[in-house]
Amino acid sequence: MTQGFDPTTFDTQIRPQDDLFRHVNGPWLRDTPIKPDRATAGGFVDLVDEAEILVRSIVESCAAEPEDDEQRKIGDLFASFMDTERIEQLGAAPLADDLAAIDAIDSIPSLVRTIGALERSGVNSIIGLYIAPDRGQPDRYVTHVVQAGIGLPDESYYRDEQFAEIRDAYRDHVAAMLQLAGFDDASDRADRVLELETAIASHHWDRVAVRDAQKTYNLKTFAELGALTPAFDWQAWAQAAGIDLSVLAEAVVSQPSYLEGLQGLLDEGSLPAWRDWLRWQLVHGAAPFLSDDFVETNFAFYGKTLQGTDELRPRWKRGIGFVEGSMGEAVGKIYVRTEYPAEAKSRMEELIANLLEAYRISIRELPWMSDETKQRALAKLDAFTPKIGHPESFKDYAALETDPADLVGNARRAQSVAMDRELAKIGQPIDRDEWYMTPQTVNAYYNPTMNEIVFPAAILQPPFFDAGIDDAVNYGAIGSVIGHEIGHGFDDQGSQYDGTGALSNWWTDEDRAAFDGLAARIIAQYDDLSPENADGQTVNGALTIGENIGDLGGLGIAYLAFKLAQEGKPADPIDGLTPDQRFFLAWARAWQGKVRPAETIRRLTVDPHSPPEFRCNQVVRNIDAFYEAFGVTPDDALWLDPAERVTIWA
Repeated sequence: MTQGFDPTTFDTQIRPQDDLFRHVNGPWLRDTPIKPDRATAGGFVDLVDEAEILVRSIVESCAAEPEDDEQRKIGDLFASFMDTERIEQLGAAPLADDLAAIDAIDSIPSLVRTIGALERSGVNSIIGLYIAPDRGQPDRYVTHVVQAGIGLPDESYYRDEQFAEIRDAYRDHVAAMLQLAGFDDASDRADRVLELETAIASHHWDRVAVRDAQKTYNLKTFAELGALTPAFDWQAWAQAAGIDLSVLAEAVVSQPSYLEGLQGLLDEGSLPAWRDWLRWQLVHGAAPFLSDDFVETNFAFYGKTLQGTDELRPRWKRGIGFVEGSMGEAVGKIYVRTEYPAEAKSRMEELIANLLEAYRISIRELPWMSDETKQRALAKLDAFTPKIGHPESFKDYAALETDPADLVGNARRAQSVAMDRELAKIGQPIDRDEWYMTPQTVNAYYNPTMNEIVFPAAILQPPFFDAGIDDAVNYGAIGSVIGHEIGHGFDDQGSQYDGTGALSNWWTDEDRAAFDGLAARIIAQYDDLSPENADGQTVNGALTIGENIGDLGGLGIAYLAFKLAQEGKPADPIDGLTPDQRFFLAWARAWQGKVRPAETIRRLTVDPHSPPEFRCNQVVRNIDAFYEAFGVTPDDALWLDPAERVTIWA
């Protein structure tokens, strides 16, 4: 049996009672540089890099000796991305026809039609569109319409003083890209783009409001959709985009006031700004597939300025990303043949079963929840669907035409095929086998409208999971991840969906108020936290509350599940560490990570996850078992008075 981690790598100068995160990860934090082409480092990133190398071997094998037509297409995509000589020769030429179409815009109706015509080219629009189960009727698909139209990460970047320098850099970046595309007066054009995007952003909902499952559920008929923004002819847009009007017969409008706000911006006097905005969106969207001057200029802002990354990722890595974005499940089908052993699935099924049982025990014993709501919570838990490793069937890419000498064309055709696949869902039964991540993705997720937890094959390896290590380490790492994803079904937003996936209030008013009170206490805890390299900026407790509830419940439930798995087994120490200590040390090891300062600021603004150190330390401060495992006292830095500790689900 392997050890799972090496205690000799811990920082003996830092006590776990004072800083569990740095006790486990201190030497690594000091000695491990962030790779120059990365904004972060850590266990997740290491696994991503390892998966990337494996995928490279798959893709290069497909390019050299394809076994079938699907593999030939994989090879074509990669070959087109790696054909740098041809890409350099073309420069911005692949954009000529679309730029000419933008030049011809002479009215708001023609602007709308042109935006529609570019919908299949990967060009950022003023509206976003996707197909998903209807939160009100989760047994059917419905179109969702969301706010869009900005090039900075978030609406706050256009208004907050702390982002003034980034706004200036963004304006200069837009000018540089337009100049590369051959436009004169690029500086004036960039001014118009920034002014227009600032106006667009003024109608955006902020990140906290966008999380609200109730506020963002606004089912509209086609007529009601059009009434929100009369100047935007939805029928003309859809016809230009090749979208059947049945797709828009009903739509969930996530931010209705955003569409209303667009009405004031769609006027003839703004056409010069709209043309420049659309030119910028076209060039920006195509930049990764154009010559090096576009690629490097794009990286200079989005990589260096926004994330603090030193170097552009090597071309082969970007090529792998392009292939995965275009035919990810075709690659995944090959990946799981060798990278997903059968014992991993059986061990995961055992872990998940114990985690679900732990949730059942916890829910039955909750002191703040009534029996009525407990029964509904248990019914939702019983309806959970776990998905492990990979889908039962993989996406079909027969409709995709590829050409090893046409990178931009390949990108657009892949976008169009993916779009058609999504649009075809309207009117069809829900595909309950569909996955929203590929098997080679190092991540996991909970989908509330399917009430499912999903664990791709790539995350089922150390430091998160190892079939050969003791329960303490597996439950502290992957067990807490499983618990976290289940917990999303009971966080501030997931708890508003019932077991069928419908947005439904299954709570009594008193129980909901009790839950909201506990969540408010967690928000207050995190609002006071500021990570290193953040220049005093703190965590947004309201933005991160869902993930923080997931972390807190995930670890607490994982500990209870670990105890269930340990029943009747000896609790012998390993390397002088008790099973309980190893459980919490594995948790800390799983969150090993560091982030560049610029990326830290960006994430604090837009990321619903807390920084790694708080995902580790702030969670254990609320869990009594941690205090017992390490003998934490009021004199220790991680001590939190019992009255201040928050327990929601475990």
